This record gives sequence, structure tokens and C-alpha cells, in this order.
Amino acid sequence: MGYKNYLEAKADVMLGKPVIKGTRITVELVLKKMSEGASVHDIKEMYPELTSQQINACIEYAYDVVANEAFLNDVA
Repeated sequence: MGYKNYLEAKADVMLGKPVIKGTRITVELVLKKMSEGASVHDIKEMYPELTSQQINACIEYAYDVVANEAFLNDVA
């Protein structure tokens, strides 16, 4: 799919947070809704301008971020 086709980050839009291209809907918002139990269908009902591909791009982006993250167990 390639999330870069669907997401962008610009300093003058939502303080540079990643958003769905052409919107002010942040990846963070989409992931928060999903963490609260919303399905792709639910999110499309909340934000009818979004497509399934855009929502899935948010998940792919989150995977990419986590896959390249180091987790430190013993941080004091």
C-alpha cells in the first residue's frame, strides 16, 4: 500500500503531526478511535471523507514506527 501515498506531515498543519493528506485528521486520532474499539467502518461513518485505504495507512504507519523503535525495560 505505502502509507506515504496517504499521509503527510507539514509544520503548518496540526503542528507537524502526521495527518491524512488533504485533511486535518491526525494519525493519532484514528489510532485513538481504534484503540477505543472503533472499526474501520465506524471511523468511516464518523469521518465520511475518509477511505479504508487512508485508515489502513494510519495502521501501517504505526507499525512502521513501532517496528523501528527500541524498547528499554530498565529505564530508571
